[in-house]
Amino acid sequence: MKTNKKSLNRVFAGLLTGIINGLFGGGGGMVAVPLMKNLLGYDEKRAHATAILVIAPVCAASAVTYIINGYFAADVILPAAIGSVAGGLAGAELLDKLPEFWVNAVFLVVMLAAGLRMLF
Repeated sequence: MKTNKKSLNRVFAGLLTGIINGLFGGGGGMVAVPLMKNLLGYDEKRAHATAILVIAPVCAASAVTYIINGYFAADVILPAAIGSVAGGLAGAELLDKLPEFWVNAVFLVVMLAAGLRMLF
């Protein structure tokens, strides 16, 4: 019975992450990390790393839909992709080196900044 609940929680976390990411063109990780920590019980670093691996196919699926519907800026794709890959590599290295407290603190600051930016 516990295994079924755990599986349902994983499906729920994935569904909510996908909906948020598809609806807003990103941000699924902002939902995935807290869900993985609080609902699935992952530690901070495992939640962040797993969220990235979950978000990759979600982003690909969303991107295909956006491309089909013409919602993209072709002149931005290559430079943004290069920057994103470089940033992703740097962030993954930092995740490995930073203590869990600092990973959580940086994530909190980024989430607060994003929320405040949306308000103002």
